[in-house]
Order: sequence, then C-alpha cells, then structure tokens
Amino acid sequence: VVSGVVKSESADYPNRSALLPVRHPTPDFFICDITDAVPKGDMAGMGHPLFSLSTKPDMRTRRYDHNNAWMEIRPSAEGLATVHDRDILIYCISQLMTAINAGRKVSRTLRFSGAELLTATNRMPTGRGYDLLRLALERPAGTRITTNIMTGNKEITRGFGLIDSFEIVRQSREGRMQEIEVTLSDWVFNAIESHEVLTLHRNYFRLRKPIERRQYELARKHCGRKPEWRISLDLLRRKVGTEVRELLPDTYHEARLQAPGWDVYELERQWRSWLDLSDLEPPRKPDAAFIGFCRKWTVRKGHG
Repeated sequence: VVSGVVKSESADYPNRSALLPVRHPTPDFFICDITDAVPKGDMAGMGHPLFSLSTKPDMRTRRYDHNNAWMEIRPSAEGLATVHDRDILIYCISQLMTAINAGRKVSRTLRFSGAELLTATNRMPTGRGYDLLRLALERPAGTRITTNIMTGNKEITRGFGLIDSFEIVRQSREGRMQEIEVTLSDWVFNAIESHEVLTLHRNYFRLRKPIERRQYELARKHCGRKPEWRISLDLLRRKVGTEVRELLPDTYHEARLQAPGWDVYELERQWRSWLDLSDLEPPRKPDAAFIGFCRKWTVRKGHG
C-alpha cells in the first residue's frame, strides 16, 4: 500500500483490456507438461531489481543497496536483461520445480523447444517471436551480476550471469528454434534446490507493461497471504528499479517559484510516483523535468 491514488489504464481507454489477450486459449494436446507446470519465480529475483524496465537497449551499469544487501548489474553488448527476458527464467524454474515435485532428478541444464516456451509465456511462435526470443536468451546470458544477496544459504560475491550459457541445438530451415538448451547460473539453481520460489498467477504473462510486472512481483513476494504491505515511495522506487537521481538544491528553489504555496517535497513524491507508474524512460535532465512538472501542476490545479 502506498500513499496516493493509482488510476487504471483502462479508465483512459475503456475499450482496452488491462491485460494482453490469451494467445493460446486451447492448450496443445501433445505438450501436456506446459499446462501442468505452474509459473514460478525465484524470490531473490522478485525482491530485487535485477531486470531493466526499459523497452529499449539499456546500457547503464546499475547498483542497488538496501540494508546489508547490494548488487551491481552490468549490461552485455545487447543491453541489460529486461523484465520480459525474465519469462525464460520463469519457464525454466517452473519446469524444474515440476520435476522436483514429481521426484525426478534435475540439473542446471534443461532442453526444450522454442514453441513450447513461446506458448507457455503467451507469446506468438512467429518469425518476430523467435527473433525476440534469441535476444531474450542473449541478454540474461550476457548481463553480469555481482552481489552478496544469498540464495540457498550461500553468499555468492563473484560475477555471474542469470543464464550461464545457452545453445540453439536445432532449428528449422526458416531459422526457427526447434530445440534450445539452457544452463542456469548456480545462483538461480541454488534458489530452485532450496525451494526459494513462489507461484505466479498465469496472467502474469498477460501484463502489458514492465512496470506492471515488476509491481506484481513485489506485491506477490512481500504480501504473501497478508491483506496489505506498506512501503515508502522512495524504497518502492528503488525496489522497482526506476532510476532518477537526486535533485539539486537549486531545483527546489526554482520549483517553489513555479508552484507557489505547494509543498515541493510532496510534489517531488507525486512526480516520482507518476514516473514509476508510467511507461516513460527516466528523464535525461531530471531537474528540468521536475520543474516542468511543477509548472504544469499549478496550471492543472488552477493556480497558474
């Protein structure tokens, strides 16, 4: 629960569903394990901002600190792994947990078809779908993480990728991936072996925006069966993974001139909340963007 009111996107677009359509309403009769495998995510990945919210290549090195936990995330040549790339990890974790619950032995390496993954994550098995899948494999494998956050009672402080490696074992003449082999990192596999995972609602894959998926993950991890979870907007912003640097002291003075009579720190909280809930990239010049927000605020409220 956060201070403020969040307006649903569907309120602005009454004919548009808040969720993506179910692209595979009829399960494939010959791929029964897909429908049996309940989506699951690792708790460390759900609780910390490992993935970029950007829909464009994110080339920034990011660092996250909270209490005694820290992590540094460095991008590959293709950019940081994104929230939508996380679908591959969720699929792999779900398959391995299904096998463990059935009493079967598992390893860090698993093999599956591209069509199975695309179907299970509500993606279309089209040419573009396979192109995006290739990038979704490359970014998590290339993104390097250094952290002291523990999984399975093990503290790993060396650099590692979320996916240790992947291989397209077989593809069709049209270049579509028929078989893919993925080896998960020790960090992710430790979480699986220690059952440090949580079940996700199947509609997770229908959420349109990265910020919506990230907010659901946080609520799922921290709420559990509790009716609510309280968090400050500043900590929520850091856990979500949005990055807007602190404002300069002179910016607050200019903001007061643009919004006389208003509490500029409350306006800053409103501005940051609006950025977090929107699908916008972080502003390159946050001080100028905040002053512009204050100017428009006074106009909207009838004081400008």
